[in-house]
Amino acid sequence: MKDQRLEKLARVLVEYSTGVKPGDNVCVSGEDSAIPFIKEVAKQAILAGGNVKWFVDMPELDEFLLKNGRPEQIEQPNYRFGECARADVWISALSSIDGDTLKRRRLANSENRKIYNTRSGNGELRWCGTQFPLNGDAQYAGMSLDEYEDFVYGAGFIDRDDPVAEWKKMSEYQQKWADRLNKVSELEIFSENTHITLSVKDRKWINCCGNENFPDGEIFTSPVEDSVNGYITFSYPALMNGNEFKNVRLEFENGKIIKASCDDEQMTQKLLTYIDTDEGSRFLGEVAFGTNYGIKRFSRNILFDEKIGGTMHMALGAGFPEAGGKNDSAIHWDMINDMTKCGRVLADGVVIYENGRFKDELL
Repeated sequence: MKDQRLEKLARVLVEYSTGVKPGDNVCVSGEDSAIPFIKEVAKQAILAGGNVKWFVDMPELDEFLLKNGRPEQIEQPNYRFGECARADVWISALSSIDGDTLKRRRLANSENRKIYNTRSGNGELRWCGTQFPLNGDAQYAGMSLDEYEDFVYGAGFIDRDDPVAEWKKMSEYQQKWADRLNKVSELEIFSENTHITLSVKDRKWINCCGNENFPDGEIFTSPVEDSVNGYITFSYPALMNGNEFKNVRLEFENGKIIKASCDDEQMTQKLLTYIDTDEGSRFLGEVAFGTNYGIKRFSRNILFDEKIGGTMHMALGAGFPEAGGKNDSAIHWDMINDMTKCGRVLADGVVIYENGRFKDELL
């Protein structure tokens, strides 16, 4: 029996996230396991007047090519990626399994990657990626498939009567706080085993409300690179390449990590190898508030976890130029902290956030 929530999700992605208009060239893509998603989104894009192409990725064939193909075969331009990069709209079902070998094949054509970066950066390409609930993802998150479907659709407000209205309401609310934060010079952050200060002077706060990632729900910026001081202990596990680091504790001095540890001594050594990836990986590239209170549990999927309502996250490594960030690194590693129990954030000395909620009376 068809899940009606999938049709609602497709309508939100087409109507709200990407705003498909008559005459738009629209690409819809995903792996073969996500064919129901591809079908439904393509139908909604057609009904919206888009000129639609759909592409089905087959990871098994990609892996076969990478293991058995000659270099000149592997490095052939990726037709699907090139078509999507040149479209007006690209809606994609994201894969939770995204190994380096598959990236090599998908991004083999550097010219297509350049086109994608330029067009998505300047707004010519409206792109949105989302998660289609599958058994493997459910198992990784520690849920049954039914539970995981409820989790995914709940995170996108698809279980509400009018999801688009909910996302518009979130967008308006978050923009008010982004505007308020744009006037702030310094943040002081407290939570369990955490006291950290950082400058956000002249940095731009970005309102994320379902236009590129879906589901969404965060307000982020890049802190001034040499301004971070103090210590923070992240309450949720930090995930990297299949490794799970528990209770990561970082200590900063003038922006740079000077001490790092986690629960296990052997894992601490592995943690340090990632922190020492390059010169920029010991600095923060992001600080953010998670604002999606429809996400009620940790799922080991950063698409959802960094948006959990009542959390903050910080990312080691690459900053965001659109926010004013200047830090350059090969990594951007998000780590998440629960702020609901004893969290407090001061902006230029004024408490603006407490126990996982903004103080709306300050708006």
